[in-house]
Amino acid sequence: MKKFLLAALVLVLVIVAAAVYTLNDAGSLIKTQIEKHGSAFLGTTVAVKNVDLSLSEGRLTISGTQIRNPQGFSDDNAFALSEITLDLGSISSEPYTVQNINIDAPEVLYEVDASGKGNLLVLKDNLTANLPESEGETAPASESSSEPGPLVIVEKMTVSNVKLRLNFDALETGDLDIKQKSYDVTLPTFTASGIGKPNGLPAEQIGAEIAKVMLDNILEQAKAEAKKKLEEAAKQKLKDAVEEKSDELKDKAKEKLGSLFN
Repeated sequence: MKKFLLAALVLVLVIVAAAVYTLNDAGSLIKTQIEKHGSAFLGTTVAVKNVDLSLSEGRLTISGTQIRNPQGFSDDNAFALSEITLDLGSISSEPYTVQNINIDAPEVLYEVDASGKGNLLVLKDNLTANLPESEGETAPASESSSEPGPLVIVEKMTVSNVKLRLNFDALETGDLDIKQKSYDVTLPTFTASGIGKPNGLPAEQIGAEIAKVMLDNILEQAKAEAKKKLEEAAKQKLKDAVEEKSDELKDKAKEKLGSLFN
């Protein structure tokens, strides 16, 4: 009987130790999955510095996320997110619920190549091509695991204080000859809700859907800001040209009038 109790105690201790190890290593496992699936969906390198899971606080914190520019653009990061916090909701059964995802002050580069193609649009096209078209489909075959991930629903996502850099250095502007082709803009806060509803999406796909929502919103605002800045530059160039021509005409008029009275 004593041997049985001792064996049972050892078994319990082994199970507890395994559970503690798994929880302690959960951040590393999540980090690996984000990098693996993020890179597969976006078609570029996704790197994460650290992931911290606190079950006591019901919070997941992802630190130092970097998304590299797609091929054909500069070696800079398209996205640099210092911190992403997830307030966890119900995790007792599927679909698991994330009450809120908060992303504050992400740094985003909107870069345009010589043909006018934007880096964010390329990322969005890559993501769209790799996202399943229907709920029953899975992630890209080369990257998906043998079993689908747990189903997840995100109730709300808030993205605030986006620090957007517009870069048109590679864009040919012809006769406009625009001197300043780089601008820094802070975008207004935007939110999204009900991501993955009603039945939830596999964890790797919910991450891709979150990225898609961010890209859709930021790309729309980035295009609007880019158009605004280029139009302002073009108007200023035209104004300068008109003033220059006007001054030239005035000088000619003075010369003509002066010759009449000489």
